[in-house]
Formats: sequence, structure tokens, C-alpha cells
Amino acid sequence: MTGYLGTFDLITIIIYFIIIFSIGYYFARKEKTSKDYFLAGRNVGWIAIGASLFATNISSEHFIGLAGSGASSGFAVGQFELLACFILMLLGWVFAPFYLRSSVFTMPEFLEKRYSPATRVYLSWISIVGYILTKISISLFAGAILLREVVGWDFYTSAIVLVIATGIYTIAGGLAAVIYTEVVQTFVLIFGAVLLTVLGLNEVGWFTGLSERLPADYFDMFKAASHPDFPWTGIIFGAPILGIWYWCTDQFIVQRVLSAKNLDHAQRGTILAGYLKILPLFILVLPGMIAKALYPTEVTGDNAYPILLTNLLPEGLRGIVIAGLLAALMSSLSAVFNSCSTLITVDLYKRKRPDASEKTLVRIGRYSTALLVVLGLLWVPLIKHVSGQMFVYLQSVQAYISPPIAAIFIFGITWQRVNAKGALASLITGFVLGMSRLVLEILNKSGNLHFAPLQYIAEINFLHFAIILFAICSSVLIAVSLATAPPTYDKLRGITFAYPERDEAESNPIWKRTNIIFSVLLVLIVFALWLEFS
Repeated sequence: MTGYLGTFDLITIIIYFIIIFSIGYYFARKEKTSKDYFLAGRNVGWIAIGASLFATNISSEHFIGLAGSGASSGFAVGQFELLACFILMLLGWVFAPFYLRSSVFTMPEFLEKRYSPATRVYLSWISIVGYILTKISISLFAGAILLREVVGWDFYTSAIVLVIATGIYTIAGGLAAVIYTEVVQTFVLIFGAVLLTVLGLNEVGWFTGLSERLPADYFDMFKAASHPDFPWTGIIFGAPILGIWYWCTDQFIVQRVLSAKNLDHAQRGTILAGYLKILPLFILVLPGMIAKALYPTEVTGDNAYPILLTNLLPEGLRGIVIAGLLAALMSSLSAVFNSCSTLITVDLYKRKRPDASEKTLVRIGRYSTALLVVLGLLWVPLIKHVSGQMFVYLQSVQAYISPPIAAIFIFGITWQRVNAKGALASLITGFVLGMSRLVLEILNKSGNLHFAPLQYIAEINFLHFAIILFAICSSVLIAVSLATAPPTYDKLRGITFAYPERDEAESNPIWKRTNIIFSVLLVLIVFALWLEFS
């Protein structure tokens, strides 16, 4: 036995890796052009899109972080998951039609069409920096916690193994390999998580026993406005800002929609992902609460899920759940690797060398992520200075990055008067204020900030700060745009609601009607859950 792993656990995990690498190898042999490598030939169906959106989003930091926050404060952290249901529909119904009609490879490329090359360069770089601060480093950090608790490996050994294992099929196979391995990984991670949740509920005495062991406010999703992490004011008004940036404008997510066969498949894929996003409330947050109820003295936050896993599951079943955790981690890492390589290749390299061959572009895409991985590893030790809860850290950093980007995308497609100068001014303002808040928070948490006014700014709830920053960036965008010349028609054609250039033949009436029905049903389910846990 290695750590907590028995023979049958190891066999299960080995079989999982064989399946994943086989899928990656199959698509590696098929990749030919940059469109194949970065967008899977724009030929992906709705089931694969929906599963890929979910698996890309749900990484090990969700297993570790959501369970940790669930153990600390209950169901409230699940609000981010339920709100994602609405934002995913916003992606499918509002943003996707403009993205697909513009035939772009990346979100920065879309910004160049709407605004200017400068906004494209900004978003490319800020996205890459954001991936280092959040997606890469936090995934490796969460994976290291998992493997330390379950296998007994030290942090850097775990991180290196995870990077190499994920990089093999990502570098070789491109987006098609990422998406279709994520379809398999989705089923594995859901099955493993459901299994652990059911066994945990059985152990604690189901919901009746759980409610007897935990404070009543653990089952309330709407916290007071003064709550340090999840105030209802921040959840209702601040979290959607983060959600629009993440689900509707981030290359990491939107790249799956850009690979769709057509708009119908893109929209249905986002709706499917919306239904899947209900699951984490019960298979990730709830296990953290179960762990707190069963092992109150041992659970200290982000160790909740590993403790439940190692104490509750017998050999063999443990391997299935660990495979699900590895599936979540690898799917997210592979997605960020591919998204980073797309941004670096298409938005940075190809702009400098527009005549580069398809073979060269694919090669650059395959080799461009190594430095990002190293930088992500270097950032990991600083995470603990931002928040003791991993999921709160993830959301807080996104709160400092997302408001200006969300503002220029929202106004960009809804109001034709905003222009490139306003967008650039808004982005720069948001970057300066957001990074200043991040630095202040790190200094304050480490005890090195002693000036009271700056301490006050550093201690504003991150969701409330996102609201303030969004309002400032939107005001700058509008003011500068109105003070300068309006954009030309070529910057608006097909990209704004004022000049949509809709193609009615692009959507099948039957598909559209079915998509509307499933969207309405999803909204009703979310409202029912809010009523149940309020």
C-alpha cells in the first residue's frame, strides 16, 4: 500500500489513465491544422460541449475548495454554482451568436474586431496572468493537497507528476483531445463524487442526522450583508460580474462554445452545462458539511474532502473517487494549457508573424505553456496569504480581474456608442485598481499593512469590491467614449445588437423551441432550490 492506496485502488487509477491517454493519442493522430488543434475543427456536438464546459470548470479546487467552504459555512458557497446556471444561459443566448458569427479563435480577437488591437493585446496578457494566479496555481495547489492526504507525496512531487501527466495528451492532441477526454472525465468525476456523498449521508444519518450535528445557518444559502465571505448583497450583485467574465468572456470557457458545429449545438451545450452545475451543491459542498459533522475536530477547512475520502471509503471504491478527483484536476489543467497556447499562438505570435505556416502554429501551440506552469508553481506559496479557504481565494482574485473585462464586453455588444478609447481606459483603470487591492490584501493578511485607510480598502468583502470596481470601470468606459468620436460601422457590424446581421437560417426552429423549454425548466429548478435553502 502507498499512503492510503490499496492494490485495487491503484488498478482502478491505472485503468483510468490508460483510457485517457488512449483518447488523447487517438486525437493527436488526427490533428492537422490550427483550426483542428485550437478549435477541434469547429465540429463538436452539444453533449461534448456541455460535458466539457462542466469538466473544464470543475477541477480539484472545487472538490477541495467547495467542500472546505461547505465545512466552514455550509450551503452558502453553492450560490456560485447556482448562479452559473443563469450565466451559462446568458453565454448561449446572448453572447454565443455574436462569437460564432464573427468566426474568431479567441476572445481577445473578438475585442479587436469590436474595439482595437490594443484591447486585444491587453486581454491576451491579462488572461495569461489570470491563469497563472488562479487556474494553474490553484489546480496544482489543490492537487497537491489531495495527493499529500491520500498518497503521502510532498507538494512539488505531486505538482510535477500532475503537470507531466496532463501535458502529454494536451500538447499532443489539442482541443479535440481535451474535449473528448473531458467527456469521459465528467462521468468519472460525477460517479465518484455521488458515490462518496451517498456513503457519507448514510454514515451521518442522512439529512436528519446532518441537521442535528450542524448549526442551522449551515443550511441557509442567503447570509447577512455583513457575512465575511458570502454576504447576500455580494452574491446577488457582485457574483454575476465574476460569472459573466468567467463564463461569457474567458477563453478558458468560451473556447468550447467556439468549437461548436453551429449555434443550436452551442446553445444546447450551455444549457446542459447549466443542469450539470446544479450537482456541485450536493456532491461537493454537501460532502464538506458531512465531513464537518462526522469529524468536527479533524476538519479545518480545505482538508474536509480528503478526510472524508480516506476515512469513509473502503479499498477499491477509494480508487474510483480518487480517479474522479484526478479527472477533475486533469480536465481543468488540460483546458487551461490549451487555452494559454491558443492565446499565445493566435493573439501574440501570429499577430507578429501572420505568414506563419499551419505546422509552425501548431508547434508553437504545443511548446508555449511550459513557462506558465513554472510561474504557476512559483505563485502557489502566496495563496495562503490571500485566503485560508481555497475557493474564496479563487473567487477573490477573479473579483479583482473580472469587472473591467465584463464591462467592456457587456457594453460592447449592447451599446454601439462605446469605443476603443473608452474600452482601453476602462481596462487600464480596472487593472490598476484591481491589482492594488490584491497587493493590499496580501500585505494586510501577512501583517505588513499598518495605514488604517488602506487596511479598510483591503478588508472590503471581495464581492462588494467587485461591484464598486465594475461601477468605476463602466463609468470610465462611458465617459471616455462619449468624450471621443463614436466607433465606425465596421466595428459594429455583426457584433452589437444595433447591427446584429442575424441569419435566421442558422437556427433550427425545433432545436430553438426545445432549447427554450429546457432553459425555462432550469430557471424554475434553481428558484425552487433557493426557496428550499433560504
